[in-house]
Amino acid sequence: MTSEFAAAAQPALALLPDWLNPENIVSGLGPFALIGVCLIIFAECGLLIGFFLPGDSLLFVTGMFVAIGAINTPIWLVCVLLAMCAFVGNVTGYWIGRKVGPAMFNKPDSKLFKREHVDKTHAFFEKYGARAIILARFVPIVRTFITAVAGIGQMDQKKFFSYSAIGGVAWILSMTLLGFFLGNIPWIRNNIEAMAIVIVVISIVPIIIEYIKGRREKAREAA
Repeated sequence: MTSEFAAAAQPALALLPDWLNPENIVSGLGPFALIGVCLIIFAECGLLIGFFLPGDSLLFVTGMFVAIGAINTPIWLVCVLLAMCAFVGNVTGYWIGRKVGPAMFNKPDSKLFKREHVDKTHAFFEKYGARAIILARFVPIVRTFITAVAGIGQMDQKKFFSYSAIGGVAWILSMTLLGFFLGNIPWIRNNIEAMAIVIVVISIVPIIIEYIKGRREKAREAA
């Protein structure tokens, strides 16, 4: 890592343990930072065990690292590689859900993997269509599980992959470029904790919007 980054790097995010802090992850990987970030994005988008990974803030920090020269790779190439990993992760998660999911969700004693979750998610897909898939990219945890559930519900492959690609590109570009263009601003670079909180708040906005819409629709139906 460069001496410039050593001076710019700040203490770990207060909201995360050190090993999940995006700054620590990227700086700790040294020359393999980009490879590590690609693998993490793949895991969060495609493997159920990756739901706890800091995807949004990690992308922001990655863009910032590129901006200050700590990652010596052109930003356009970084975005291309990350978008590919996000898409391949979704494809992997879809097929995991399609091949293994039914057995997991059909267990009567399973408290987490319930069949009703599959049915509700499938109905959500049918109701909101492309918007559900694209918005899910910006919602932590949801973007991890929604791919497997789509596979379990046997959602049309072409439809899911197409909208997943659109959502993946939008997610990667927005978060990574945000960090890249804001990374050179001293206040932003010196207040990563505050930016992480802002990113988390922005990420849950789609959930709040859909919740409000759902409540209004129920109220209209009841009326």
